Amino acid sequence: MKLQEVESALRIRLAGTLPGLEAQIRFAPFPGRAGTAQTGARTAAALLLLYPGEDGVAVPLTVRASTLARHAGQISLPGGAAEPDETLAQAALREASEEIGIDPADVRVLGELTPVHVLVSGFTLHPVVGVTDARPAFQAAPDEVDQIVEVRLEDLRDASRIRTGTRVREGLAVEYPYFDLYGHQVWGATAMVLGEFICLLT
Repeated sequence: MKLQEVESALRIRLAGTLPGLEAQIRFAPFPGRAGTAQTGARTAAALLLLYPGEDGVAVPLTVRASTLARHAGQISLPGGAAEPDETLAQAALREASEEIGIDPADVRVLGELTPVHVLVSGFTLHPVVGVTDARPAFQAAPDEVDQIVEVRLEDLRDASRIRTGTRVREGLAVEYPYFDLYGHQVWGATAMVLGEFICLLT
């Protein structure tokens, strides 16, 4: 699909009823550490940005810096805590600007996906979907991002890249579905967001 086609399809789907928890739960760790939004949780926003890459429409993900206190080394969408005076879109754009150097003025916000509550951090993550007409001049913030991973939309939609792994957490074996993308495992809340997102394009 071309970028204009993707944008048109998403505008329609984001304005309607979202796939929601049914789509997200396919990618939730079990026993889970993520779920539906909860009252009183802290608010975070992340940007799912679509842009024209070298081999078709792409989405940037980040490898979180190994020095971070939470989720170090994990793959995520650019994002973070929202300030009290910000909208979710403003927070997502600011965080993406700080983390990977995108220019908020270049991004058209298309809408939001279903929030995901992350029990480990106590945040409810609000994914904001945006599009830009040119590949951004990415610049990773060294204290927050070790690497920017540019993922082809077609690879996100490739069902053969969905796998299942097991981790031991607090003595308990946790099974987790993940996207296998260029040697990276994308799992947890990020996989739940991407899982709902790809449902919008089927």
